[in-house]
Amino acid sequence: MTRKKVKLAFITNDSARKATFKKRKKGLMKKVSELSTLCGIDACAIIYSPYESQPEVWPSTMGAQRVVAQFKRMPEMEQSKKMVNQESFIRQRIAKANEQLKKQCKENREKEVTEVMYQCLTGRGLQNLGVPDLHDLGWVIDQNLKEICKKIEAMKKAAAAGGGGRSGGAGAGAGEVVRKGGGGGGVVEEQKPAVNLGMEAAAAAVQRPQWFTEWMNNPNEQLGFGGDDQMMLPFGDGHNSMWSTAFFP
Repeated sequence: MTRKKVKLAFITNDSARKATFKKRKKGLMKKVSELSTLCGIDACAIIYSPYESQPEVWPSTMGAQRVVAQFKRMPEMEQSKKMVNQESFIRQRIAKANEQLKKQCKENREKEVTEVMYQCLTGRGLQNLGVPDLHDLGWVIDQNLKEICKKIEAMKKAAAAGGGGRSGGAGAGAGEVVRKGGGGGGVVEEQKPAVNLGMEAAAAAVQRPQWFTEWMNNPNEQLGFGGDDQMMLPFGDGHNSMWSTAFFP
């Protein structure tokens, strides 16, 4: 059974707070002792609390004074180099959370624009999209085209490698044989070269559609997708300035 994640907030209940303090203080002292023993380092712990009149010190008062004196002999720059107080610790957590939020927002935006791209393939219009939305949509389309081109090149290389190992007879039989009746009652066989229709179709698929190129040259012209369907992004109004150019180049 997994342990429940504890919410990092002040415990308002007095008895629960006191019990948590005693349990975690014991665990902290144990960890400091293990760290000092396993790694052979100088360490000390001094804990003040409202539940005890005297502070608790590990390993001893003399041992703690020796470690503190050793720390004070260091230059001031070295002392504060890795020092973390409550404010700086919270600032680091906030910065990390902001980076995670930015990354998640970019992923969400890309998924939303990808959904719009698929809706366009069904014939929905682009009339209600702003310039930032169209910019992001073009970026997503370009990324998909690059992925398609990479897969086509990989398929071509695989086909070329597989065809090179075949014998000449097998290669000759790859084409289509057409039988035609001759004038003297004989049969004439004509060998047609094999055409890789799958490759040609895939290569044609990566070409930009004509309507997209024309619209990019004349963005004010209404696209004729037919019907009254209009494209709407799945998020609310006022998102353009927040979502677009900060994520996609």
